[in-house]
Amino acid sequence: MSFLWIVAAYVLCHGLTTFLVYPLQSSVLPEATVFASLIYLPHGVRVLATWALGWKALPALVLGSVLASVMFTPSDDLNLLEPVLIESILVGAVSAFLAFELFRLAGFHFYSGGAQRLRWRGMILIGAVSSVINSVGQTLVFSGIMQFDLANEVLLIYAVGDLLGLVLCMVALMYIFRWMRGRRSSVQR
Repeated sequence: MSFLWIVAAYVLCHGLTTFLVYPLQSSVLPEATVFASLIYLPHGVRVLATWALGWKALPALVLGSVLASVMFTPSDDLNLLEPVLIESILVGAVSAFLAFELFRLAGFHFYSGGAQRLRWRGMILIGAVSSVINSVGQTLVFSGIMQFDLANEVLLIYAVGDLLGLVLCMVALMYIFRWMRGRRSSVQR
């Protein structure tokens, strides 16, 4: 069941990014918009799904990314056999897992089983590190098709967009959970 929730959340967040964030961003940064988003909501799904399931989240993240690419990428830009798209999907899917594992190897266990509750600061730290991993990876993946002078701008937009996407997802989940607790307590009364 969690597999389907992750796929659905990833696709939903990618759709919101495509239809809300990209149009606004393209008016300010038209060249970089093709490669990165200033608020990339699926990064929040990556981090939170990996927090909850560890490596088991990877297949759902890959499938969610593939479905989102098929659904929201213009057909003339989409070619699933193109190695760049496959590489981009894999880099994005493993970025949070690599960050969690780097911290685990350093002695910090941020996975859900390691703490009784979600540690927000830890998630922001994981999100930042995974964003850097994703930014560098995506910049390398797209380096052959983007203008060299855009590389630093795209790297920065990936890093900022991933982190802002994580923060917005976490805030949204916080309000959703509060709403659910409020409904549950009102039903029990």
